[in-house]
Amino acid sequence: MKNRIYYLLLIFAFSYGLQAQLNEYKYVIVPKYFVGFKHENQYKTSTLIKYLFQQKGFNVVYDDNLPQDLNANRCLGLLVHLNHKSTMFATIASLTLKDCNNKEVFVTTEGKSKSKDYTIGYKEAISYAFNSINAISYNYKPADQSEQVSMPVVKKKEEKELKEVKIEEQKKSLGVTNVNSNQTSAEIVPENKAIASAVVTTEIAEIPNMEDPEVWYAQQIPNGYQLVDSTPKIRLKVYKTSMPNIYIGINEKTKGLVYSKNSKWYFEYYELDKLQIEELAIKF
Repeated sequence: MKNRIYYLLLIFAFSYGLQAQLNEYKYVIVPKYFVGFKHENQYKTSTLIKYLFQQKGFNVVYDDNLPQDLNANRCLGLLVHLNHKSTMFATIASLTLKDCNNKEVFVTTEGKSKSKDYTIGYKEAISYAFNSINAISYNYKPADQSEQVSMPVVKKKEEKELKEVKIEEQKKSLGVTNVNSNQTSAEIVPENKAIASAVVTTEIAEIPNMEDPEVWYAQQIPNGYQLVDSTPKIRLKVYKTSMPNIYIGINEKTKGLVYSKNSKWYFEYYELDKLQIEELAIKF
């Protein structure tokens, strides 16, 4: 009995470890042409594997159509390798997931089919092998948890701080006066109605000429986005307001207003009581 309990605990710990490893990867990359085949998507293997991973909740892409963040940082994804052999008696297949350094991260059990139809045989063998992945949970969590903020529920204190920052920044940006702290952003009306239709056209300060900024990629989080560079490192988190294309921006050093003007994005904040304006290159 003790040996059985120990064995079950060992399996649980091993599965949990694999789950934690897979959670670090944002994408699964499926080749359209697997080694050992003569044709692209032969026996519908590529479409089947992509479908199975999608059903499990993975973000799956083909190897010839990588998203921009994955193309810039290949280590965000795991590449699928199909290990297979077929004879007149059986088709055997398993899957191996490898990282950007060609290191094995996960290997499934072997699936086997006795069907003489290769399309059916590969479908049965791969589906059986995929049970190894179905047995674990997956939820993408970047490896650097120190910079991640989980915000499924915002506490009252945090809500109040965000509300105060939003109102103060909008007052400074829009030239609004006599706004009390109980008003929502939707209730704030500029004295000059001409700026109501384009809230960021108020001339607060001349926007300086800047070199082309580094592109930051927007990843959705609760209530907004986190802006990530190609490292990848989180550079700024922006939270939605009641106004389109206007966000509350927060990083380790300061809080401010992120908005779109003339098809460009800017981050406004105060540093030592002096207004600072930074141009951002955001890829949504």
